[in-house]
Parts: sequence; C-alpha cells; structure tokens
Amino acid sequence: MTLTRKQIYSYVLPGQVSDPNPVFAQAAAAEALGIGGIFLSERWESKELGAVMGALAHATTSLQLVAGLTHFGTRHPVVQAGMAQTMQMLSGGRFVLGYGRGVVSHFKKLGIPTPNMQGMVDYVSILRRLWAGESISYNGPAGDYPALQLPQGYDNPPPLIMGTIGPKTLAMAGAHFDGVVLHPFLTVDGVARSIRIVRDAAEAAGRDPLAVKIYATIVTAPDTLSEDQRIDILEARAVSYFMHRELGMPIVATNGWSEEPLDVMASTGLAALEYGTGDARDKRRRMAEVAGLLPSEWLTEGAAVGSVARCIERLGEYVDAGVDYILLHGTTPDQQGEIVGALPPG
Repeated sequence: MTLTRKQIYSYVLPGQVSDPNPVFAQAAAAEALGIGGIFLSERWESKELGAVMGALAHATTSLQLVAGLTHFGTRHPVVQAGMAQTMQMLSGGRFVLGYGRGVVSHFKKLGIPTPNMQGMVDYVSILRRLWAGESISYNGPAGDYPALQLPQGYDNPPPLIMGTIGPKTLAMAGAHFDGVVLHPFLTVDGVARSIRIVRDAAEAAGRDPLAVKIYATIVTAPDTLSEDQRIDILEARAVSYFMHRELGMPIVATNGWSEEPLDVMASTGLAALEYGTGDARDKRRRMAEVAGLLPSEWLTEGAAVGSVARCIERLGEYVDAGVDYILLHGTTPDQQGEIVGALPPG
C-alpha cells in the first residue's frame, strides 16, 4: 500500500516545552507540506488544550486538529463537551477529541480521579448524549452528575479517539471509540497484534471494524538530523517512556520483549523528572545519558531510524500492517520536509 501525505499526522510542541508560540510556525509548516493533521499532547503549564487548539483553529485552514491526548477526570463533562463543541464550530469541523489514561500514580497525587473501564465507556456516552441535546442524570463509575445538559446541542460532534496499548483497553476502544492511537515504540508485529484486537472488538460490538481508525505513533529520526537532535528525539524520548514501569511494561509485553531492562531503568530514579520542576533541556540531557541501558533493538525495531529512504520504507511497513494514519513523533513539521516531501499528496 502506498503511503501518502494525507495519511501523515505530526505532533506539534512535542514533549515538555516552556513556550507554546512555536506552534504557529510548526502548524504553518504542516499545512505547507499537505499532511492530514497535527496532534497536541496536553500539558497544563504550557500546552493547555483549549487555549492552544483555539488559537490553531484560527491560524490553520485545512489540518485536522487532534487533542492527542487529554485525560479523563481533568474536566467536568459539561466543560469538556462544551469546549469540544466550540472547537468544532471554530475550526469548521476539524477537531478530534482524544483521550488517554495518563500516569495513574501521578494523577492520584493530584486528586484527579481515573475511571475504570466502564467509567471510560460511560464518560464517552455522556459526551455524545450532551452533544445530542439530551438531559442526563448519572451516578456510576464516571462520577455523580444529578442533572447534566448543554443548552445547545450540536449535530457535528467531534470524533472521539483513545490512546492505549493494553489488550483490554484496545478492545474497549474498538467497541466504543471512533479511533485508536497506538503507543510509540511498538514494533510492526506489535502494531499488527494491536490492530487485530481493535478490529475484532469493533466487529463483536456490531460496528464496522474499518470505521475505527488506527493511528500508529512512530518516533522518526532520519540520519539527516544532527546528533544532538537525534539524541533528543530518539534516545531521550525512549527513556521518557521506559523509565516509568507502568508505561514501559505494556510496550514490552506487546512487543514480546524482556522486562529486565525496565528494572534497570527504574533503578536510575529518573521517573521523578517527568512531573517535577526544572529546566526541560536539562531533563532531556539526563534521560539521554542513560539511554545506553536500553537494548539497541528497542530503538531500531520500535521506531523509524536511518536514511530518509529507510524511514519511509519503515513507515510503509506499519501501513501494510493495517494502520490508517502514521503519527510522526519526535520531529516537528518544520523538520519533516525530506520525508513528507518524498510522498505522493494522497
């Protein structure tokens, strides 16, 4: 299958940033390249979803604007439904609302509830019913809401997608969401196994399996990058996932890798960096310094690295495995011209 530009999505403002303003140049580069859309991963200190996406709705004209991802429990359902509905109006129907579970241990410290599987399903149902103009009384695993209503419903609500990796949540997403965002550092075989779970669950729920869109998140580091850029994009980013055992373990399990390197990574104590204060560049440097503790094949088999031609070939392998869209991670659209420019428009 031929990979096209419209199948390419890209993160803007990836990782921890101190200034959100570069998002406008990155979004402009994405539109100039003709890719399908851009993802914003929410961080409240500098990438609050409503603020940045509202600005991007005005600054762009063709890109899908994907909340990739926000989290359950961080907004009241009426607030979340209203924000997403407003974003659809502002963007002309280009908004996609994506959810993830987040790091449960961190959310617990903040007092943010993390719903169980049924709670996530119910929360999504509540949003859809609010957009349909219904009045809702609900008490269950998603919360206690005696009387929910939006004064004005909306007939073009945003698609709801879920970022996940474990088999149970993949199946839940296939049965109830409009799309699934797969985790970075999955091998081609790991992605294929994940897709089968999603499609089978969608079919079992009486849905069209192909209507549930699959986004494969691929860290892409061509050898045209400088060494410093590659280290930040590839090595430091890998450590940022694998230093959290609760994030790393599902990746390892899906890929069929040994979990022993996770224990070694946990012994560094770097997990405390993720949500602590301090300079983002210094944090990335410290992560990169321990990247050698990870097996080298975790980086080569779970990402697209090497020449531009090899990276494009690798991305095509994920498409052949059944994904609908490739989400480039690590680089930003202003760094992706050589890869995206080599693809047909689509």
